[in-house]
Amino acid sequence: MVQQVSEFFEDFGYIGIFIHSFIDAIIFPIPAFFTQVSLSMLDPHSAIWLATVGYIACLLGTPVGYLIGKKLGEPVLHKFLKPKWVEKATESFTRNGEAAILIGAFTPIPFKVFTILSGCFHYSVWKLIGYAAIGRAVKFYVVGIAFYLFGQASEEFVTQYLTYFMAGIAVILLALFYFKKKLVKKKKQRPERQENVVG
Repeated sequence: MVQQVSEFFEDFGYIGIFIHSFIDAIIFPIPAFFTQVSLSMLDPHSAIWLATVGYIACLLGTPVGYLIGKKLGEPVLHKFLKPKWVEKATESFTRNGEAAILIGAFTPIPFKVFTILSGCFHYSVWKLIGYAAIGRAVKFYVVGIAFYLFGQASEEFVTQYLTYFMAGIAVILLALFYFKKKLVKKKKQRPERQENVVG
């Protein structure tokens, strides 16, 4: 199924990666990653352009996914996507808030789960687009640059080890968000202590 889908979009070249990336951010269950890899394998010299087209399309599709979540709610996720993806993403969103969106761009959980959940939770659409812009840039351009620099030799890294690489980035980001949270909490506590001392 995955191969058939990527082969279908592959036939349309740049238009194919654009359409697949756009609908990938909305509701389509198969990630645009597969089409990007297939097209980059065919022509490694165009890999960065393919990454750029896919990246722009993904950002354009992000607010559409958000609107679906806002208007139709969480049931739409259960209708089209695996329950385990929805559960993990919901747990991550509840626990980590805005960090979940950025980290979601690096995890195997399809990104449309996070775009729709953002709408369900009435999260800021501009923050969603901002975090999507950072996270999806990394995901698209790591693949694009790898193929551009190393050609078809990148296939093994991209298909077998990229998930671990992205998971490593996600862990680092989680740690940064955790320390940021603690720092903000400490700053809030300082004025309270000063007020108590004065009082």
